[in-house]
Amino acid sequence: MVRATSAALQGVCLALVLAASAAQAQPAAPTLWVNALGMPFVRIAPGSFRMGSSEPVDALARAYPTLERWRFEQLADEAPAHTVRITRAFYLGQTEVTVGQFRRFVHTSGYVPESEADGTGGYGYNPAYDPAASARGDAFEGRDPRYSWRNPGFAQGDDHPVVNITWHDAHALAAWLSATEGHRYRLPTEAEWEYACRAGTRTRYPHGDDPAALARHANVFDEDAAPYWPRWRPQAAPGHDGHAFTAPVGRYAPNAFGVHDMLGNVWEWVSDWYAEEGYAHSPRDDPQGPATGQVRVRRGGSWHTWPLYARCAFRNWNTPQTRYTLVGLRLVREIDPPQSPRPRGARR
Repeated sequence: MVRATSAALQGVCLALVLAASAAQAQPAAPTLWVNALGMPFVRIAPGSFRMGSSEPVDALARAYPTLERWRFEQLADEAPAHTVRITRAFYLGQTEVTVGQFRRFVHTSGYVPESEADGTGGYGYNPAYDPAASARGDAFEGRDPRYSWRNPGFAQGDDHPVVNITWHDAHALAAWLSATEGHRYRLPTEAEWEYACRAGTRTRYPHGDDPAALARHANVFDEDAAPYWPRWRPQAAPGHDGHAFTAPVGRYAPNAFGVHDMLGNVWEWVSDWYAEEGYAHSPRDDPQGPATGQVRVRRGGSWHTWPLYARCAFRNWNTPQTRYTLVGLRLVREIDPPQSPRPRGARR
């Protein structure tokens, strides 16, 4: 178990102050809530933050010296850094959705995930597969019917984050929970996701700017995973996070908002369509992303992600039908509006 640093403890104090301030403007609500599938949710208070990054290419090149310069030049969609205000509190999954929780959803609802429904399967780890010999140089084998959320090619327990989940699968889970429980579930917006990831910080990672410290705080591509992909060993985060593949959710210390694994473990779908220049036109309050698009945003990096791409500001995207051995989800449950008091003497 990774111990919380003094900076993290200071962040917790800051989060408590923000939460107390927000509580003055709205009715008190529990800070932790658990739904029928056993998913814990943390109440995130409203607030403002700086979204995105305008860090110069030269600064990034110095921080990640093993990478080619063109990689930093491709990060223009993170700019401009801009102030965003989240005006409403919401519940955010304290962890990513697990294999066990998704299994209970499938069993109870009868939903058939896309990796099984369309017969094409997903992606998976195969030690006999050679990325260099494949057409795209992809790190994983697929699509193949033998891979799905049930089998990513490596062992997972029920407490590991579910993978090979499409955006449509994530939306189906949220819709079923909404209909079943009477609360509105959905994917977080990109702004809500980054607000919760940063948790009051303005650095590359919640722990600070140092990529070399990342493996102590998140499950990313490090010296535990590198032996399986020696071609990419130079990009591995130094140190050992204890897991070559996915880790049980909540294994690493939470951020100042009490949320686990916002960086690493699995990429997380958000609700927004992707637009390369979206930040230049984004509203200040509660941005929802473009009205239309071709690909959906995913955030946060994974157990196979290099440190550059596991920063709070990094944006990635895929088609909604994409299912991949690194991609899962985390849900939002909206806070129900307070009911108007019944007039005195009114009949029940």
